[in-house]
Amino acid sequence: MSDQTDRLLKIMARLRDPETGCEWDTAQSFATIAPYTIEEAYEVADAIERADMDELRGELGDLLFQVVFHARMAEESGAFRYEDVARDISDKMVARHPHIFGDEGGVMEDRRWEDLKAAERAASGATSSMDGVAKALPALLRSHKLQKRAARVGFEWPDVEGPIAKLQEEIEELDQAKTDEDRLMEAGDVLFAAVNIVRRYGVDPEQALRASNAKFERRFREMEKIAASEQEDFSRLDLDSQEEYWQRAKREIG
Repeated sequence: MSDQTDRLLKIMARLRDPETGCEWDTAQSFATIAPYTIEEAYEVADAIERADMDELRGELGDLLFQVVFHARMAEESGAFRYEDVARDISDKMVARHPHIFGDEGGVMEDRRWEDLKAAERAASGATSSMDGVAKALPALLRSHKLQKRAARVGFEWPDVEGPIAKLQEEIEELDQAKTDEDRLMEAGDVLFAAVNIVRRYGVDPEQALRASNAKFERRFREMEKIAASEQEDFSRLDLDSQEEYWQRAKREIG
């Protein structure tokens, strides 16, 4: 274990000391810390998207601290230690890369990778193809993973025309929904069907939507900037005028 890793573990132990530790840190549990863990992972992704290496170094440290925090609480309860976490992931990576660490050779194709993970799930007692898809994942990402699992066992349209027709069907059902509950369910079906189409084109829906969010925000800010430069209050313009600014923004920045 490196000196800095050992130092971090000792800092965490000190913070969690029931007599001399930090009041906030000692009051936490797995459940209260979990939201921070998710938040830190998103901040890592944000730093990567902005290509800010200094920020990424800091955010990776914050994420590592979350791992150490959870491991410390587990050690206190006698469940496992940080070293067990590191050993388990090392063992898993070696097992999942027999072409690197074993004698199999060859290339790790997607099917081979999925077969290895499926064998792991079976060994852990999984009884369904849906087992192991974390419920805490962002809904868009989870729908993608559920659909990939279903496709692996043949529950899949033969071509993209099937998902496209399904999306059209779901949109019609949303339009015809009468209650708030029905609209909620039908709206979810629309999004689920859209994810299926995107997946069939080999596109990650989470990345695609993040890119579209960024594009929309960039264009909207530019649209407001152009309007302000012409002494126009964008919020008071009618929709046709706003659309003109939108088209101008698209021409200016793409």
